[in-house]
Formats: sequence, structure tokens, C-alpha cells
Amino acid sequence: MPLRVTPEASGRRQTGRTSPNGPTGQPETTDEAAHIKITSASASSDESAAAELRSFDDLVELAIHDVTSADARAEGSAGSGAGAGASAGEGATGRADMRRVGIELEWLVVDVARPSRSVPPDETAAALIEALGTTGAPGTAGASARSGLPGPGPGPEAGAPASPTSPTSPASPSLPSLPGGSRLTFEPGGQLELSGPPLALADAVAAMRGDLTLVRGALARHGLGLAGLGVDPLRPPRRHTAASRYVAMEEHFRAVGGEAGLTMMCSTASVQVNLDSGADVTQTVERFRLAHALEPVLIAMFAASPMPAGQPLTWQSGRQEVWARIDPSRTGPVLPDPTVPPTEWNPRGGTDHLAWLWARYLHDAHLMMIAGDDGEYQAVGHRATFGDWLAGGRAAPSTRRPTRQDLGWHATTLFPPVRPRGWLELRYLDAQPSELWPVPVAVASVLFDDPLAAREALAASVAVAGRARLAARLGLRDPALHRAAVRCVDLAVEALTRAGGDPELRLAVEAFADRYTRRRRSPADDLSLRLAARGPAELLREEASQCVLVP
Repeated sequence: MPLRVTPEASGRRQTGRTSPNGPTGQPETTDEAAHIKITSASASSDESAAAELRSFDDLVELAIHDVTSADARAEGSAGSGAGAGASAGEGATGRADMRRVGIELEWLVVDVARPSRSVPPDETAAALIEALGTTGAPGTAGASARSGLPGPGPGPEAGAPASPTSPTSPASPSLPSLPGGSRLTFEPGGQLELSGPPLALADAVAAMRGDLTLVRGALARHGLGLAGLGVDPLRPPRRHTAASRYVAMEEHFRAVGGEAGLTMMCSTASVQVNLDSGADVTQTVERFRLAHALEPVLIAMFAASPMPAGQPLTWQSGRQEVWARIDPSRTGPVLPDPTVPPTEWNPRGGTDHLAWLWARYLHDAHLMMIAGDDGEYQAVGHRATFGDWLAGGRAAPSTRRPTRQDLGWHATTLFPPVRPRGWLELRYLDAQPSELWPVPVAVASVLFDDPLAAREALAASVAVAGRARLAARLGLRDPALHRAAVRCVDLAVEALTRAGGDPELRLAVEAFADRYTRRRRSPADDLSLRLAARGPAELLREEASQCVLVP
């Protein structure tokens, strides 16, 4: 089977094989952020990974395996019958198999007694290991298996620290496994991430809730808590890991990207929702289009980061403001205008619409790091695209030709709001305060998986498509965004009612809509009031104290 573009050499974990039911997420290795590994989706040989790339068509060939699922590829070559003008939901009517969701929750770790202190991941890991062990939580036999389902993907904020003295290095005990199947990893600034197994919506939420309860309890014994905010309102960014990937990342950002890159690495947190890309190519195109159309609506609805550390209250989503100051070739949308028909996505014609879009994004994005001769990552300190390297010449970061593996590493440094990986990563949602995180997961899931909701959500959101920056700044104060958000949350409630399942999840979405969406508010509005009244230190303490007694 061909090499996948995103080979998981991201400091996160190796890729697994592609099964007939979709991509398989394998547990992460322990030191991938420190040393480059040759990996591929199909466990192909090192020789295949080292094959040189010669042209843009080589990128398109590899991109096919990121933009289509195994099911879609089984239908035929990518792009065939791609539903040229189809709207989301039209091709999905009657298909009820798209019901799996993978949840990734990132959290700011807080010392409740001293909330201004940046908590090193070693300290957090030691607390977890002491309470939960290294092979599983009390009474468990380890993590649940993951197979054939869309799992969490790589990212700048993904990867356990892998310095020789880190608790996640080969010489130290591994982090605990959890009974619900969630994996624990750290971000470069010490943020803790739980990545749950992709399951049916209600099961995925229940599993994550159980694992999160165990983690909170373990940390509480050591006076630590978790705060769900999109960006840290108090502590300046600090990189805790010495892994070469993140050292190179910081060097690159300092050379060409300013402080926003370091803030993104070390001070932001998100709710990431991973969804099946589609049962066939037609549905894949529809879902990809819907994911981009919904971006402004969901950003505004779930904004929860009104103030990055040291900055005034200006944006509803300060996390999005941080991302907006990073190189747009790395963070901009793969599909800039979801109102454009799929037949116009590829200007050279043909039917490989999605593959061409993703290949063009890979080609035009600036390189962040490349493989060094010493087996570690080396920062690229000037603006050079992968296309520059492909073409050779003075801008190329190396005299050797790029390989398939180089393209894979490059892909793991690109952070568009929707990233294709054989499934779809929705990366634009802020981490949520209190216990609100199930709401964005449920809303996003049902707006994709219920055919009627998908069709109507696209119709409601196309009017505000492309307004992500406005959504992050004004939130639902913008009348058009408010109208679209109310329509989408109503559709989500109706879809949850039709689906049955967990009634508490539907009630949580309804309560959120009543408290926030229908009143032109988001969680950022509550956070702004608390910040103004109590200050950022007390806000962090309050959020983290949900499972810790306040001293």
C-alpha cells in the first residue's frame, strides 16, 4: 500500500496500517519527538520512505491517501464520481455508518496553590504514575485497543516530552493507561492531552468522562488541577521539553514567526474532534466542504479564550488571534472558500479535487524543519517552501532532493483548521471551561453525521463562510454569525433527539444553547467577566479547583 503523507513522525506516535474500516491509531512511541524515525502508513520499507520526489504529481499521488478513507479508496480511484456540485448531506442520505468520533482534550495544568507557576510535565507525569501506575488505572488491564477508526492526529501541541530524563523516555516508566482507552501525552509547554478512542458519540463522551475523572483525582492528590481555556491568561509561554522537534520548532518561529509561534506551542489548548472523512469519495468531498463552512460558526459559538497572558480583553478567542499571527501558509485553510463548487478546486481539471488541494497546500507551505545528518530535526531559519525544495535552487534548505519521508515530516508541521488524514481533524475549537467540552463534540458530530442536519447546516453556514477571523474577534455579537449559530445549534438538538442515545448529552447541548448561543454569548463572555472581577490568577485557580480543595 502506498505511503501516507502524514507518517506520524511528529513526536506523537507511529502510524498503523490502514484497515478496511479506516485508519488505525497505534500507541505512540516514547522518543519520536527527540529523534527522527522512518515510518509509513503501510509499514513499507525504509527504501520506499526514502524514495525521492520529483514533481508536483508525486505530491498529488501521496496526498490521495490523506484525503480519502480506506472505504472511499475501495470505491475506486480518488476523485471518481466526486459529486461535482453536491452539497453536504446530499450524498449521505440513508448512510448511517458515519457515527464515530475521536475526542482530544488539551488542558492547562495548574498548581492550585501557586497558579502563576508553570508546571513541568515531569511533575504532572509523576503525580499520574504515583496514583495510577504505569500499566493502567486501578482495576484495569491497560488501555483499550484502537482499530479501524479515526484517531487523534499529530500537531504542534501533540507529543510527550522525550528528553532522556522525561517520564516518557525509554529509561523511565511510561504514562498510565486508562480504562476508557485515552492516551496521555504532553504539549511542549506542559499542557496535558487526553486522546480518546474513536467510538460512537455517546460511548466516546462516556469513556472520556471516566478517564478525565481518574486523571483529575490523581492530580488533585498533589495539588494540581486542569483548566480548560483556549489560551493561558497568566503564565508566559515556556517550552519544557528538550526534544529536538520542539527545539527546532521554537528556533524556526523565533527566526521567521515571532512570539506567536511559541505561544501556540506552549500556552494554548483545544478541543479537537476527529470524524470519519466519508464512506465514498462523494461523501468525503461533502464532509470536507462542510468542515470548512462551519469553521466561523463553531469558533464563535465555542470561543473560550478572551485574553492571552499580558494582553487586554479584545478577542473572544485569543487562541485564534495567536494562530492568526503565525505564518498563514501553515495555519490557513486548505479550502479557502467552501462556497466554490468542487469542480473548481483543481484548476487543471480532473477528478482528484481533494488530493490536488492538499498537495498544493503541502507544496506552498513554508518548511519548518528537515532531517539532519545526526538523526535529529534541524530548524529551517528562512522562508522556503516545500515547492522550493522540490524545484532545487538557492532557496532550497538542502542540496539533496526531498523524499517521501521528508514530505511526511513536513505535513506534521502544518496546522490548518481542518486537516485531512484519512479522516478529518477539526482543529479550530478552543478548550472549554468547566465541564462544557462534551457540547462542541456533540454539536460537531451530529451536524456531520445526521444527513438532514448536515444539509441544513451547510445552507446556514455558507453565508458566513470565510469569516473565521471575525468570528474569533466578535463571536456571536456579529448578527450573521449569530443567526447561523442559532440555526446550527437547533439542528444539533433536533439531530440528537432523532438519534436517541444519551439524553443527558442532548440536555447539555440545549442548556448551552439557552445560556450562550441564543443570547449571543459564548463561554468567553463569562470568562471575560470573571477575568475583570478576579484577575487571571484567580480564574486559573477556580477552573483548576473543580477537583482540588482551594487552600
